[in-house]
Amino acid sequence: MKTDTPNFVDLHIHSNYSDGAFSPDELVRRASAAGLSIIAIADHDSVAGVSEGISAGTLNNIEVIPAVELSVQFRSWQDVHLLGYGIDVSDDTFLKKLNGFRERREHRNIDILERVNDMLAEESRAAIDLSEVLVFARDAIGRPHIARALLERGYVGTVEEAFNRYLVPCNVPKCYWPIDDAIKEIRRIGGVAVLAHPTSVSADRQELQEIISALSETGLDGIEVFNNMAHLDEMEFLRRYALESGLLMTAGSDFHGIEEGLEMGKGRGGIRFSDAILAPLKKRLSERHRQLLSL
Repeated sequence: MKTDTPNFVDLHIHSNYSDGAFSPDELVRRASAAGLSIIAIADHDSVAGVSEGISAGTLNNIEVIPAVELSVQFRSWQDVHLLGYGIDVSDDTFLKKLNGFRERREHRNIDILERVNDMLAEESRAAIDLSEVLVFARDAIGRPHIARALLERGYVGTVEEAFNRYLVPCNVPKCYWPIDDAIKEIRRIGGVAVLAHPTSVSADRQELQEIISALSETGLDGIEVFNNMAHLDEMEFLRRYALESGLLMTAGSDFHGIEEGLEMGKGRGGIRFSDAILAPLKKRLSERHRQLLSL
């Protein structure tokens, strides 16, 4: 008797065009080895790696969905993460906005590196040059790239230690998009807007429901139900809430390639992400593209 083999996906992966460890080509090959059929490369405030990922996907029989992860602000909540799927990565207006954020992020991370070097000087250790950090970066440097430079120097034993000992104390505040503007921009370029790892915004379920409800009124399409930040009971809560509210459900590991014990294609507890979540997402994208063509 014939049985259907499940296909697995991961809709939240980072490349070294933002703060990931691997190139889009490497991510695709790793996805293939992990038995995934569809991935989304969703770099922070950058779409520079999407084309490379799609090309590599064609060669490796992996579908790569164009995506981005934006750092946004909602009311008093800062560093909320918003995923955009199926976006037009060639839109000039969107790219100019991303470039502006990338430039501000570059200045921020250079400031962080200067603060880290001040701490190293206090410890009688040699400073880390920007060139040592750029070895690990492509489109823009991020804190994980500084962490890897610290690790390469032998100043720390793990990336986690680098953050706890240097990067968190030396942090410089980010600049954020207002989330309603970011949602409108994602929808303008044909995309679907999804709130990433919602429990990172608030662990209080009543408060989180109120936040998601308010965002839905501004155009939020869905929530990342299955992820590595939520516990199993929290993911079940998010799943039920999405069903009751008519929100799309997505799933992603938030894989950067530097996290201890975190695997591509898997969420907390080792759960795998079925491609069953993709049909509603692709239907919404198709509807949105038709709406834009009719304007």
